[in-house]
Amino acid sequence: MQIKFLVAAVSLALCGATFAAEPAPAKPAPKPAYKRSLAPRTASQGGEDVLGRAVYQALLGDFALREGDLELAASAWGDLALRTRDPQVLARAIEVLGFARKYDMATELADLWVQLEPESVKARQARSALAVQASRLDELAPQISALLAQDAQALPANLLHLNRLLSRHTDKNAVQKLVDRVTQPYAHLPEARYTMAQAAANAGDDLRAQQEISQALLLRSDWDQAAVLRAQIMARQGNRPAIEGLQAFLGAHPEAREARLTLARLLITEKRYDESRLQFERLLQGAPDSHELLYPLAMLSLQQGDAAQSRRLLQRLLETDFPDKSAVHYFLGQLDEEAKQSEAALAHYAQVQSGEQYLTARTRAALLLQKQGQVDEARTLLQRSTAATPVEQVQLLLAESLLLREANRTEEAWQLLEASLLKHPDNPELLYEAALMAERQGKPEVLEKHLERLLKLKPDHAHALNALAYSWAERNIRLKEAEKLVAKALRLAPGDAYIMDSQGWVFFRQGRLKESLAVLQKAYEIKRDGEIAAHLGELLWQMERKDEARRILLEAAREHPDNDVLSALIKKLLP
Repeated sequence: MQIKFLVAAVSLALCGATFAAEPAPAKPAPKPAYKRSLAPRTASQGGEDVLGRAVYQALLGDFALREGDLELAASAWGDLALRTRDPQVLARAIEVLGFARKYDMATELADLWVQLEPESVKARQARSALAVQASRLDELAPQISALLAQDAQALPANLLHLNRLLSRHTDKNAVQKLVDRVTQPYAHLPEARYTMAQAAANAGDDLRAQQEISQALLLRSDWDQAAVLRAQIMARQGNRPAIEGLQAFLGAHPEAREARLTLARLLITEKRYDESRLQFERLLQGAPDSHELLYPLAMLSLQQGDAAQSRRLLQRLLETDFPDKSAVHYFLGQLDEEAKQSEAALAHYAQVQSGEQYLTARTRAALLLQKQGQVDEARTLLQRSTAATPVEQVQLLLAESLLLREANRTEEAWQLLEASLLKHPDNPELLYEAALMAERQGKPEVLEKHLERLLKLKPDHAHALNALAYSWAERNIRLKEAEKLVAKALRLAPGDAYIMDSQGWVFFRQGRLKESLAVLQKAYEIKRDGEIAAHLGELLWQMERKDEARRILLEAAREHPDNDVLSALIKKLLP
């Protein structure tokens, strides 16, 4: 006997999986006149065909169940169980009554079964399952105690299944008391201590949980599973003590794989990537084809810029039964793209057919095609991509707009965004991109319309505030309002170099040159952007610090040779 069978019984009873067919939920069965004949007959009513009657009631009960008439099914099987007192009939009746949520009657039959067969494991399992279903924990203790006592050989495994059995019960404090009660006679076993620790942890009693799991490890010092549970409990107070505890355990028991895997994962959460990588590499030596190890190790290698190892690991993953091959192809495509192997990258991106990376892979592939001059082919690729939600539809439209912009087909990009807004008029991303594209098209009134609409929807959209303020500053209008907008944007996104640049440019337009200089210099320290350099250079030039301005502008030109704003200013100031 094992309590895991009881767990299965509970699951089956809850989902109805043991029935021959799912009951039709909305179709009530007809109520035949012969339902009245289910009343029990007395022994004096001779001549009854007992076997025929039993078969009839069983068929009636199952037919009613198939037709969705739970009342009739419960009545037929309940009556038959009481008539026959047969254990098999009782078992089926308890199933049907449990499915019909008639727990009182089902409990009465289960008690009868236990009385008839006090040594029956199945009877006690059924009784316990009903107590769990009906959330009657007070009735569980004697049944579980009897089940535990009946099979000494399976006792450790049964103890470890207790918390799983009770996992659906929401009163974790009551569960802890029950677990303590039934496991106390076996406190000399590490499994009992583990079970008590798990119940205490579930109830939020971390101090008790720590005490019990420590006792479990004293009784069985090399128990990998207990070391992991102790780490999980300790991690509630912080990852560092949990990591130190696992390191100490592995020092004494270096072959404990679950403890080492838990340690590797905890090290990732602490961003200790080098140490985590070492743990995964050691684990991989013992299981070289494990995708559970290959994938996180490949991601760590990518994180640390080790392209060669990440490529090897990802290629090995393709040879395993790893379920998300699309993700593997996506990251291999990324590696090929970074290595300037465009055709290989496109081949991998084409094999990303689902998952989180699907849209990103399609976008990357489209941009690669655009860089090769195949703009129309790139657009076709995006237009034929599958969007499961409106959000994904917008992502594809934005990607198409981006590749048109990159190809200097800004008029088409703007028209695409404007047409998209007709379908998604309140989408913040489309409004923002359409506004920026309108600015490039020399349509400031359209920019203002879209940004003002966006700020009505999202008043704290820092980048929209910044874009509107910068537009006014660039046109040297509404500078007081621009100053307020950019100040709000900086409160929402402090330290953003581009917003600081806008603030500096507003100050420049207002003639507040010293304030402008302080802000622009700080912005340029944070982000050596071409446009920020242009603003800083123009300011310095106006302040008669021309040598400094020339140096900054020429350095920025070498770093950003394609920046139009910077190129135009250099042509103006340094012909």
